[in-house]
Amino acid sequence: MLDDLHVLRDAVRAYRAAATAAGLDWPDQGEAPAGRPPDQVLRIFGVDHVAEQLTWLQAQRWPEQRLLPNAGWRMPWPEDGDALDYLSLSIGTPFPWRWQLPLFHFDFLLYTFVLAGEREGEIWRYEIGTDVWQTVRAATSLAVLFDQWTRGIAAGVVRCDEQNTWLLAEDVDRVPGLDPLAFPEAPVEETLLRTRQRECGVDLAVVEEGFPHHEELLDAIDVAKASLAA
Repeated sequence: MLDDLHVLRDAVRAYRAAATAAGLDWPDQGEAPAGRPPDQVLRIFGVDHVAEQLTWLQAQRWPEQRLLPNAGWRMPWPEDGDALDYLSLSIGTPFPWRWQLPLFHFDFLLYTFVLAGEREGEIWRYEIGTDVWQTVRAATSLAVLFDQWTRGIAAGVVRCDEQNTWLLAEDVDRVPGLDPLAFPEAPVEETLLRTRQRECGVDLAVVEEGFPHHEELLDAIDVAKASLAA
């Protein structure tokens, strides 16, 4: 879902406050207004608009460092069709694979923002470099995601490493009220994963078959990239 912009601003502000209180070096550079997405973004992802919630987040002047749990970072606006390669693991989604923008990158996980349709504004996650297909929703919105991370810091399961370089998430599943899938940890407990996949409309038959659908998606990505380059 798409958050009220005031709710999103408050959630991001609260997360930064909690992260800096935990020891993360994150200077306050003030809030920037929502901008416009680069023209190529609409073409790359085959959509006719980009939500203000996303353009606002991308407009914020964050320092170029790993500000998210488990050394994650916000990805910049994509420049060309190569960005579609990031979506090669998104099989079985209940929305067209192309309608999502790679947004947060972690060492072994990718979080995307759904750009259109009934699930616009949702955050989905994909595990990188594995033959286990873990297509699943991480959060119903950006504000929900940042709120989970803030609560993780407050609960002590997201904390700075010894050098105060980045935040580490551990033992999130032990804290009532926290959603483990909102946090960039893997592997995910199987029962939780399958339950969430069913709840959010993942095609489990596609996920279980895996590789043939992955190959089909790779072909579709190649076709889309060729069309963009024409």
